Amino acid sequence: MSRIVEHPILEKQEEKKLVSFEFDGKEYKGYEGEPIAIALKANGVMIHRYTKKEHKPRGLFCAIGRCTDCVMVVDGEPNIRTCVTPLKEGMVVQTQNGVEAM
Repeated sequence: MSRIVEHPILEKQEEKKLVSFEFDGKEYKGYEGEPIAIALKANGVMIHRYTKKEHKPRGLFCAIGRCTDCVMVVDGEPNIRTCVTPLKEGMVVQTQNGVEAM
């Protein structure tokens, strides 16, 4: 995983539980409670969805839940904003095509 573990300004991060989750059929690891998007980024995943019309890739953009660039299918439910949704053990996350009517 690609994470900052030491930083001259940030304090040492508290230990968190490492959990497994599935992304597009493959198993990954992340820290329980961190945003799904952050766990994916730490595992090298940058694309979360594709636009419906032109099939252009989208990923983490605002990171505060305001846009729809990071929406994915999480545990069978589409349009989940992964930048603000906490990771849990055993989650099933899938790349989404387009944004479904909300």
